Amino acid sequence: MHRHVRVVVSVVAFCFCLPVALVFGQDGPWTGRTHGNVQAGQQIFKSTCAACHGADGRGTAQEIAGFERPRTFPDFTQCDQTTPEDNTAWKAVITEGGPTRGFSQIMPSFKEALTSEQIDDLVVFLRSLCRNPHWPRGELNLPRAIATEKAYPEDEVVISTAQNAQGAPGGSTHIIHEQRFGMKNQIEVDVPINYQDINHTWYGGVGDTTLGVKRVMYSNLQSGSIFSLFGGAILPTGNRSRGFGSGTTTFETFAAYDQLFKTNTFIQTQFGADLPRHTDIAPQSIFFNTAVGQSFAANHGLGRLWTPMFEFVAARDLVDNAKTNWDVVPQMQVTISKRQHIRADLGVRVPVTNTSGRQVQIVFYLLWDWFDGRLNEGW
Repeated sequence: MHRHVRVVVSVVAFCFCLPVALVFGQDGPWTGRTHGNVQAGQQIFKSTCAACHGADGRGTAQEIAGFERPRTFPDFTQCDQTTPEDNTAWKAVITEGGPTRGFSQIMPSFKEALTSEQIDDLVVFLRSLCRNPHWPRGELNLPRAIATEKAYPEDEVVISTAQNAQGAPGGSTHIIHEQRFGMKNQIEVDVPINYQDINHTWYGGVGDTTLGVKRVMYSNLQSGSIFSLFGGAILPTGNRSRGFGSGTTTFETFAAYDQLFKTNTFIQTQFGADLPRHTDIAPQSIFFNTAVGQSFAANHGLGRLWTPMFEFVAARDLVDNAKTNWDVVPQMQVTISKRQHIRADLGVRVPVTNTSGRQVQIVFYLLWDWFDGRLNEGW
């Protein structure tokens, strides 16, 4: 068996079996749904936290607190600062202290002073300091899959690469910048860089660039659901003669719906269409992606996060006698930094139908959630 094929088979088997075992075997708590006692949490805050964080959660004045605030010092009343974080991150810092997530050591550990239930009460009270309930919560910011775009508006930079595992050498790397603005909106810029070996000569260049806007239409933490719409333009910046671009401007639109369950199992779905301006150059097409995954973490759910996922990817040109291309993408995402704002994902994209001319690819990305910290922070 060819070496690349053996690697593909091994990764597919591992990534397929592990998610199945986790989905049906793990019953870990989702702290985003913790129902704590706000009044009890308020009393704990006053007695243990207010000296540094202030009676109102905005932070005690530095001249009174007696220490210099780090850049990451929180204002719990600012919804744009607090809602992107999930309860697990807050509980980890309160339990183990700031350094456990790469924050300042001035934040001590309270695991000897407070029980797990008391910390849950405290987190619920801290959540109440954000007075606007319409901000999508960080628990709904599910792990990013390789192909399926999620519904949550994020602040991320992603470098995603797909490399042919067999056949003609080549691949592409996407440099993606996503930036949230306002309560429910996000802009996205996706610049692909393509490369391929044609008759033993390497060619490379920029592909078609995507500019788009995403908006959350609905989110509900209690049901674990979030729904968004996206609209954008794919600009013909790639060289069509080398296969790096379509040669025409294309309007792209999709709907994304994500569902998170109590066991930390999740499903992400995306359905959309690419509508080129000149259909005589490039055909209209539709696509459907879905990802099923399960997150689990070390240290009783407070440590490094592992997320095996399995994606189904489909695309079909809207022309007579066209066939639907189906791919499967088993993969594993893992957090790299303590703060979990640097993540990596490794998988294999395997064509299932219409395999002629469509190659197996090794797919990989590095993700930086820059809202959570700088590249040199959180380690």
